[in-house]
Amino acid sequence: MLLPWSPPCKVLCRSCAVMGKLQSKLKHSTYKYRPDGILEERIQTKACQEYSPAHVDTVSVVAALSSDLCVSGGKDKTAVAYDWKTGNVVRRFRGHEREITKIACVHRSSQFFSASRDRTVMMWDLHGPSQPRQQFSGHAMVVTGLAVSPDSSQLCTGSRDNTLLLWDVGTGQCAETASISRNLVTHLCWVPQEPYILQTSEDKTIRLWDSRGLQVAHIFPTKQHIQTYCEVSEDGHKCISCSNGFGGEGCEATLWDLRQTRNRICEYKGHFQTVTSCVFLPRALALMPTIATSSHDCKVKIWNQDTGACLFTLSLDGSGPLTSLAVGDTVSLLCASFSRGIHLLRVDYSQGLALREVAAF
Repeated sequence: MLLPWSPPCKVLCRSCAVMGKLQSKLKHSTYKYRPDGILEERIQTKACQEYSPAHVDTVSVVAALSSDLCVSGGKDKTAVAYDWKTGNVVRRFRGHEREITKIACVHRSSQFFSASRDRTVMMWDLHGPSQPRQQFSGHAMVVTGLAVSPDSSQLCTGSRDNTLLLWDVGTGQCAETASISRNLVTHLCWVPQEPYILQTSEDKTIRLWDSRGLQVAHIFPTKQHIQTYCEVSEDGHKCISCSNGFGGEGCEATLWDLRQTRNRICEYKGHFQTVTSCVFLPRALALMPTIATSSHDCKVKIWNQDTGACLFTLSLDGSGPLTSLAVGDTVSLLCASFSRGIHLLRVDYSQGLALREVAAF
C-alpha cells in the first residue's frame, strides 16, 4: 500500500530569526579519542539551546569580560556585550567603520578595546557613554594585534603595516613605535606580570618584545607556516602558538617554554585546516594540563598539554570556519564562527572527558 505523497518540509536557517529564542535544534557530531590518539567512538550530541544571534554577520572574535559576560565583534562593525548564561544582549557598541578584528578585555574591569579594519582602536566601558572613552589612530593598515598591560596603563597594537605601537591608555598618546620589514602582525598577547609582549606574524616568526623601549627580546625558531595566534599561560611560564595550513599540512599548535631555554616543548597535530585560536584551559576543566584549539575545519579539539595526545574532538557541523576561542569560566568555552555566531561549549565528565555544545547565539 502506497502512502499518500506530502510536499517536502521547508527548512528555515538560523540567521533568518532576529528576535527571541529559536526553535530549531541542531545536533553536532563529536569524536572521542583514547590517550594514544586512536579514534574510539562517534558520539551524537544532544540538541543545544539556540538564542537570538548576537551579530547579523560573521563573528571574527570573542573574548570573556567576566565569568558570565563576553564581548564579540565581527563584520557587522559592532561590538556586542552578551550575557551567555541568560542568553541576553547587554549592550551594543557602534563606532567602527569596518569589520572588528580583535577584542581585548581589561582584567577585572568593565572596560575593553576593539580593533578594526578601519585602522583604529577604540576603548569602551560597559557602563559608560555610547561613545568610546578613547580612540587610538596611528596604523596605516588593518589592526590585527591588540594587548593590554597587566596594570591596564599601556596598550600595544600591531598591524599588517609591519608596525607595533605602544600607547598610554590614559592620554591616548603613542609612546613607542617599532617596525620590522615583512612583520605582518597576526596576534599580540601580554605576558602576565611581566613587561613582555608575545607576537605572531605572517613571516612565520614568533617574537617576544620588551615593552620598555619596544625592542625585540627574543625570536623563537622560525616555523614552516604562518603563525596565526598566540596565548600565554597564567603563570607566564609557557606559551602556545598556532599556524595556518590545508589538508593537514601545517594546521598545528606548538607549546613553547617562556623561561630560560625558550625551546619548543610539544606540538599538537590533527586539524585539517588553519588553526585560528589556541587557549590554555583552567586546571579545573581536566585532571591534567590541557589546551584547546579551534580551526577552519569546524572542529574544537582538547589536547593533553604534556603528551600532545588529542583527548576529544567536537565537530560543529554547519558552523563554517571557526574564528576565535575563549575561556568563559572554569567549565565553559566560547567559540566564534563564520555561519552560526558564537557557540557556548561545556566540558562534561559524565562519560569521561567530553566537550558539548549547550547553546549558540
